[in-house]
Amino acid sequence: MVGGRHELGQNFLTDRGVIASIEALVAATSGPIVEIGPGDGALTLPLSRTGRPLTAVEIDPGRAQRLQRRLPRGAHVVNADVLRYRFPREPHVIVGNLPFHLTTTIMRRVLAADRWESAVLLVQWEVARRRAGVGGASMLTASWWPWYGFALHSRVPARAFRPVPSVDGGLLSMTRRPEPLVGDRRAYQAFVQRVFTGPGRGLREVLGRTGHFDGAALRAWLRAERVPPYALPKDLSAEQWASLWRLVR
Repeated sequence: MVGGRHELGQNFLTDRGVIASIEALVAATSGPIVEIGPGDGALTLPLSRTGRPLTAVEIDPGRAQRLQRRLPRGAHVVNADVLRYRFPREPHVIVGNLPFHLTTTIMRRVLAADRWESAVLLVQWEVARRRAGVGGASMLTASWWPWYGFALHSRVPARAFRPVPSVDGGLLSMTRRPEPLVGDRRAYQAFVQRVFTGPGRGLREVLGRTGHFDGAALRAWLRAERVPPYALPKDLSAEQWASLWRLVR
């Protein structure tokens, strides 16, 4: 069956070159695989031939049943909404061609899960760029950078999908850091939100208004990190966010 249900945001990957690229990225990982939104199995079938345990989470019951009949032993399909799915408690790898209209929602769900080691995701192109910090990081990326590294691999043209979406996709990988760059996730993420949404013309003014910094210490940090006073929160790197948080603490 070509193409998916509109209400489920199903745009199925059909380009063999892109599928091969995803296979190669997954091959560089180890452990069980959890696939999000397998659809008709364009990724599931080649991944099932790796011999690694594979669980595919599919919201469409009809497609889930059909795909299960095509899979070898050791691979199985769970008919479930990934937003309610309980990810495994042991280390695993996440793979998925995410529905474009739910990209950020699903990504938040994945980032909050605490046992996966790597994720290889096909998402909207602009989302992939922002998550990887290309052209400036989003608040979501800055909030999770101390725990994950993000890498942009390639742009995937809209014609690689059926039906053809209105925007291109991007191939993104996320990898859990062996050691987080900061501790106290809740406090750090609240701080990032405050900086991204705070008033002011440039970082020096925004940070000064948070009440967390001595003026001289903040100016010294900006000089040491070579951050211009009128830079924006999106311009900071993962390491600079971690350094800034250490100054706060």
